[in-house]
Amino acid sequence: MPRLVGLRLRLPHPLLLLVGGVGVAMLLTWLLPAGAFQRTTDATTGRELVVPGTWAATTPAPVDPFGALLAIPRGMAAGADVLLTILFVGAAFVLLDQTGALGRLTASVVQRARSPYRVVLGMTLAFATLGALDNSQEEIVALIPALLLLSRGVGAGPLTALSMSVGAASVGSAFGPTNPYQTGIALKFAELPPLSSPMLRTGVFGMALAVWCVFVLWGMQREARAMPVQTLRAGGTDAPAMADARRRDLLLLAIALIPFVPYVVGVLRWGWGFHELSALFLAAGYAIGFASGRSLADTTEALIDGMKMMLPATLYVGVARGIGLVLEDGQVLDTIIHGLSLPVLDAPPALAPLLMIPAQALLHLAVPSVSGQATLTMPIMAPVADLVGAGRDAAVFAYQTGAGLSDTIVPTNGAVMAMLAAAGVPFSRWLRFAGVGLLLVALVGAGAVLLAA
Repeated sequence: MPRLVGLRLRLPHPLLLLVGGVGVAMLLTWLLPAGAFQRTTDATTGRELVVPGTWAATTPAPVDPFGALLAIPRGMAAGADVLLTILFVGAAFVLLDQTGALGRLTASVVQRARSPYRVVLGMTLAFATLGALDNSQEEIVALIPALLLLSRGVGAGPLTALSMSVGAASVGSAFGPTNPYQTGIALKFAELPPLSSPMLRTGVFGMALAVWCVFVLWGMQREARAMPVQTLRAGGTDAPAMADARRRDLLLLAIALIPFVPYVVGVLRWGWGFHELSALFLAAGYAIGFASGRSLADTTEALIDGMKMMLPATLYVGVARGIGLVLEDGQVLDTIIHGLSLPVLDAPPALAPLLMIPAQALLHLAVPSVSGQATLTMPIMAPVADLVGAGRDAAVFAYQTGAGLSDTIVPTNGAVMAMLAAAGVPFSRWLRFAGVGLLLVALVGAGAVLLAA
């Protein structure tokens, strides 16, 4: 596997990085010309769609420093549903961890597995499937402590925990043929059928996932060589816990996982969102307390303590939302989209579809919502693909590769920053590690763009 030789980035605290992003967005509202596309409302979804070719300059609306600061609490208010989900899901899993069930079950899984590679591969495939089905990301924040235990149990460390969870989920989300939040929205607003080019999409999904699985296993082996001997694997002081998993531990784990079942069904059938997931996990938290023998008062205290541990994660997500609000307030977001589409139009026909990939990746810094970016860009990029003689499927694959894959390494993604903080991994270290694997997967996406063109 390739290495990024000599790359030693030192970045500030995640919160400072995100607040700095708000400041950069404020400066852009003073430096870039204000402009806007005309928009129309989609009759089916009610979403506002950009009308291609209608960008025009508007009255400048630069955001002042106080407006930028105000965007931070506004961003937290706008993302209240996600923040509450992180608090409630996180509190339930913290309580589960306090019972000791996670540690005992993790040790038992590691002991019974004939190969730690099977454990990691199974987790990678599971999270990739969740990503492909439900675009899962924020939900993973609360699972990081359990994933760290599992990763340590197989002799690896936090990079393996992150790559087999959020990394796998991002790859699955980016290329999942039926993912309603990326592929589904992008195809709809590119005016393509819901299952356009099914064979190609299925093949690309399989190849991208295979590349990521190989990368995760390589990263695990590399990380394991640099880690001290792990007691769960080597029979050290924690070895007796291997045989101590009880039936009640399985019950407690089941209670913690059961809410995901009605949630996924609810998302696909009834349009459920994060509020429903929060409610399910609030109930699950009390159920875990009751099943573990705690009193109602003790359970409540434990849940509050768990929420306290998740507060930094919620702060990162809220501040990240403020960046987009500043760009919207200053009326420069459409200007950025318009500017990124121009080089594609001016490029040679053979190169134009590929240039959509970096354009989508750069834009994802300003629009860290993949579904929001699909709504914004596909009404523009799909006609651009027509103009350069490429298929519209190529524009969709370029969006999936550029926005979908970069979703796990853009510092403006509050959920990712929260997971890195929970795992104790600096952003620069994650960028150096995950960037290699994502570049390899991006080659698969680039091949898909060329095939679809």
